[in-house]
Amino acid sequence: MSLATKTRLVHWQVRGLLLLGRPRRALLRIATALRANPGDTRALATQAHVLAELGEKPAALDALAELVALEPGQATGWFNYGFLSEEMGLLEQAESAFQRAIAIDPQLDRAWYGLSLSLIRQRRFDEAIPALKKNTELQPMSPYGWYQLARVHVQRQEPEEATKIIRHLRRFEPKVAAQLERETGLGGRRLKSA
Repeated sequence: MSLATKTRLVHWQVRGLLLLGRPRRALLRIATALRANPGDTRALATQAHVLAELGEKPAALDALAELVALEPGQATGWFNYGFLSEEMGLLEQAESAFQRAIAIDPQLDRAWYGLSLSLIRQRRFDEAIPALKKNTELQPMSPYGWYQLARVHVQRQEPEEATKIIRHLRRFEPKVAAQLERETGLGGRRLKSA
């Protein structure tokens, strides 16, 4: 049996084990596959995902580090590496990974959002604003970037900018707008819909 055929068979076995709710068994099959073919990027990505789902984040991050080393030109690998790094509080590492993802694919809205979150957590609000603006440009109907942008404006003592965002959100995400009003103290009855 050729390596390509064996690889496909293992991928199907792993998929079946995951569907059956057997992630530990799936990890064993992935480990076997990686011993046979250490360059199997699909197996590495799956391994990282399963490990993260099991709460084994340092091991998942190691798998993602291997993945981006093997495929440095793939934006999604860098995004996932940044996402998990940010989640683990490795903010400078996350920022760097998101910037790599953006350099490869400037249209990857999730990477712009992730970059903004890592900057916000580092209290670098001025730098977070352009990343959030790019995210909202790429995903204008998603409330997440707008929400964070309003919060950053509040942090920067710019309530009028946050108020504009609340008005904007009322048009398509009134619950998020109401949440922002409660959290920031902006709005209430004095805010008229634009």
